[in-house]
Amino acid sequence: MANPTLLILAGDGIGPEVMAEVKRIITWYGDKRDMPFDVTEDLVGGCAYDKHGTPLHDDTMAKAQEVDAVLLGAVGGPAYDDLDFSVKPERGLLRLRKEMDLFSNLRPAQCFDALADFSSLKREIVAGLDIMIVRELTSGVYFGEPRGIHTEGNERVGVNTQRYTESEIARVARSAFELARRRNNRVCSMEKANVMESGVLWRQVVTEVHAKDYADVELSHMYADNGAMQLVRNPKQFDVIVTDNLFGDLLSDAAAMLTGSLGMLPSASLGLPMANGRPKALYEPVHGSAPDITGQGKANPIACILSFAMALRYSFDAGSEADRLEAAVEKVLADGARTADLLGPEGGSPISTTQMGDAILAALDASL
Repeated sequence: MANPTLLILAGDGIGPEVMAEVKRIITWYGDKRDMPFDVTEDLVGGCAYDKHGTPLHDDTMAKAQEVDAVLLGAVGGPAYDDLDFSVKPERGLLRLRKEMDLFSNLRPAQCFDALADFSSLKREIVAGLDIMIVRELTSGVYFGEPRGIHTEGNERVGVNTQRYTESEIARVARSAFELARRRNNRVCSMEKANVMESGVLWRQVVTEVHAKDYADVELSHMYADNGAMQLVRNPKQFDVIVTDNLFGDLLSDAAAMLTGSLGMLPSASLGLPMANGRPKALYEPVHGSAPDITGQGKANPIACILSFAMALRYSFDAGSEADRLEAAVEKVLADGARTADLLGPEGGSPISTTQMGDAILAALDASL
């Protein structure tokens, strides 16, 4: 059988630095676990604009449509702040999501025990936290029409439209239910059915999909504002949360900070299955391009590495190998390895990006 294929788009800022450590781990899996990948690399974001005058070349987009998964580092930086909106680095990422139709955004919030004191919440509230937020990514208020700013009488009016079709709701609901079956078999659907018609439809469709195909999964419903409060009050009550684009944007960032370090968190954006059964997929760390530390060896590669672990789990049906990689990260943290962003109030001597990669590779070797 042909090797699975990966397209690496390291991007801007610290993207190439953290992706370099991921490439070492990909090589490790080929050498030590007989899991070789065929890897190609290309440009996205500011570096693509510098070369092609566009944040994502058509040829790169075509490659992304053909591979089994895309791994992305980060895009953007102050050098591109004055560009026209249509060619800003972030438009490259948005084009990937749109044209690959990546409608299901998976944002885990996992608190490693060694980092529980980094959270602004008490250790007992967040230690052992492991939840997943499934955010609908390609519809809702960010895409709905009509939209824009126009004048009514003597004042300006800004308009954005919250719009969902039942098929858009159904497919992200199925994604959440399927994911819950791999975890603790519980889904909480969040919307605002008390004040929004789109929320009423959301609740109806999620309930219908559940009754028809996923009655074995425990389903609950919650208004999104209450969900935000509950994430702060008792986050471990949740397993999988499924919600729309706007609420998912807000709730996933709130959940991320429960863990105490935004720079530790991966994400996946998934679409419909391809001919080989694998979903269209893009994996990326939640953090940005961090231009203030670019090229200094200070970047934390763990979020990008854990994004590859998500690829192992969701694109390549290698859950046990994803567990192996996540356990290696947890061991390294428990042993006290810290990049600069992970130093607590007590301080200490940080290790470099490459040294963190070394430590994780050593932990992987020890797992054999």
